[in-house]
Amino acid sequence: MKTLLTGAGGQVGWEIARRAAAHHISLEGFARNDLDITRLESIRQAMGRFRPDLVINAAAYTKVDLAESEPDAAIRVNRTGPGLLAEWCAGAGIPMIHISTDYVFDGRKNALYLETDPISPLGVYGRSKAEGEAEVRRRLSRHLIVRTAWVYGAHGSNFVKTMLRMGRERDQLRVVDDQSGCPTAASDIADAILTLARRINAGGEIPWGTYHYCGDGVISWHRFAVEIFRMARESGYPFSPEIEPIPSTEYPTPVRRPSFSALDTSLIGDMFGIYPRAWRESLAEVLKEILADG
Repeated sequence: MKTLLTGAGGQVGWEIARRAAAHHISLEGFARNDLDITRLESIRQAMGRFRPDLVINAAAYTKVDLAESEPDAAIRVNRTGPGLLAEWCAGAGIPMIHISTDYVFDGRKNALYLETDPISPLGVYGRSKAEGEAEVRRRLSRHLIVRTAWVYGAHGSNFVKTMLRMGRERDQLRVVDDQSGCPTAASDIADAILTLARRINAGGEIPWGTYHYCGDGVISWHRFAVEIFRMARESGYPFSPEIEPIPSTEYPTPVRRPSFSALDTSLIGDMFGIYPRAWRESLAEVLKEILADG
């Protein structure tokens, strides 16, 4: 069976593309320049050439702050695009896996979020992703929506690589300590998505719906930064900046982030046997790859 991947140039899409063969998945990856999910004609052309049996949508507008000044761009990619993909899949009679985010929640629960908890996004980015989920559910019955959180990896821009870069440039860093979540390696998300794809390809009964997947363990951005540098030094990183904890009020951003967005991942374990690794274990692997690449 053939799988078509959108967003192959992003953090998660890149990892899915490079790991597909290890999961025995026949996959064709399309980056933004190859397939514009906001244009139905672009979708038709790509699907017509490849004729997939499954679509994985990893394409997304992920600039959380910039989305406040570019709402139309965020909505086109995060809501319109998934809706068009789901519409095409419904017409072709094939399923879709769609990746979403913890930012559909407002962080006020202060306990692990379940898939059934009500959503209440705080900004344009979270709202556009929530609306994208709704479009997929409305147009396509055979779908899996996977919400994840705090994504980092060896490819692309992310918090881990930003910390390492800033650690080379400054002796002191100030990092928010009143926002907590679950750091998640893009490579782990890719393995989870490909495991779902393999299950779909195998046939049989599939419990379609929405699932949470993220790294195991909850931590604040400040403590995460501290661990990044501690573990990086063990891998030969020579810099050791002081990491000062600060409240989010001292680091204003265009949009407020959820103060607590940790996700409960027990359902995907119960339904598919997919269990996240401890985030520290995954971070150690990603750091070695980043540092090996200089």
